[in-house]
Amino acid sequence: MSLLLLLISSILINNIVLMQFLGLCSFFGVSTKMKSVVGMGLAVIVVITLAAIITWPLYYYVLDPLNIKYIDTIAFILVIASLVQLTELVIKRVSHSLYKALGVYLPLIATNCAVLGVALQNVAVDKTYPVAIVYAVGSAIGYAFIIIVFAAIRIRLDSANVPKAFKGLPIAFITASLMALAFMGLGGMI
Repeated sequence: MSLLLLLISSILINNIVLMQFLGLCSFFGVSTKMKSVVGMGLAVIVVITLAAIITWPLYYYVLDPLNIKYIDTIAFILVIASLVQLTELVIKRVSHSLYKALGVYLPLIATNCAVLGVALQNVAVDKTYPVAIVYAVGSAIGYAFIIIVFAAIRIRLDSANVPKAFKGLPIAFITASLMALAFMGLGGMI
């Protein structure tokens, strides 16, 4: 039951984009077309989940016993960069149009602080392996969910009568902040 609560909490209440402000570059950059948003969301789900599956044992079974925990960030970045390269190759082979739509934002998953943030949070709080995996999956699903909802709102805003000074990123920032406030209201539920 506690794992289910953790999953729901990491998706909705402690969302990595809206509450922790991680992954904002791709959040604002890709959220203009629904196809690219869904692809980015799925890619981030795969990368965050695989990164958590690999980095937790790497930390506790290699870095900690060798007493070199101080290189965790470098080691995690290497793992994440490798996973992103693998994901990029798969997307390029499976859907070349999605690969072109994601453009520069697909390689940016390697530097997406949401991916590294989840990996570092998993080892910083001494979570057990199942808890770390559930947290990573929930955070990844939360990222994908929020970016899809945000893109749907942003697409509607493109056809709305928005004052010229607020068109584009300004209204996107206002929308994201209102979404964050709305999701903060869920905080007392769990």
